[in-house]
Amino acid sequence: MRIKLLALLVVLTAGYTGLLSINKSSKMSNPKKSIYSIPVNSLQGEKLDLSAFKGKKLLIVNVASKCGFTPQYEELQTLSERYKDKLNIIGVPCNQFMNQEPGSSEEIASFCKKNYGVTFTMTEKVDVKGNDQHALYEWLTNKSMNGVMDSKVKWNFQKYLIDEEGNLVNVFAPNVKPLSKEITENI
Repeated sequence: MRIKLLALLVVLTAGYTGLLSINKSSKMSNPKKSIYSIPVNSLQGEKLDLSAFKGKKLLIVNVASKCGFTPQYEELQTLSERYKDKLNIIGVPCNQFMNQEPGSSEEIASFCKKNYGVTFTMTEKVDVKGNDQHALYEWLTNKSMNGVMDSKVKWNFQKYLIDEEGNLVNVFAPNVKPLSKEITENI
């Protein structure tokens, strides 16, 4: 009887754990499109070649300058410095959540540098949802493209972790701080 109860507990625990994180065995072997082939421009308007990030994990974060989560820029910069040999961070400015990123590219760059010392990669301002959703966020939010899961961008500072080979690993809610164990244990 004890063995059956223990086995049931193990099965239930394993099932619960699977709900909280993406099970690697659930990944499709061939997503329709590689994240590395998606065209993206830097904040300065230059082509950003995502394939240059192969071999390191990526943390892609939609960011905004006038949000309650904006202080996360500081932790993102610390994370970028602390894990520079294993991780690249890409900040993606977006103005779709209560117009909290109204600035121009120059204003965004100046704000990030002056207030948080940001040196990690930043893209041009894009839409992360809706009819004009950028191709990067189409890939991040659609299982048919990323091979792992569907998701919706709920607010500024939602985080997508990509492994060294360009596979989606996990999605972290906006309130999950960049230096939280939840993120750092996956790096």
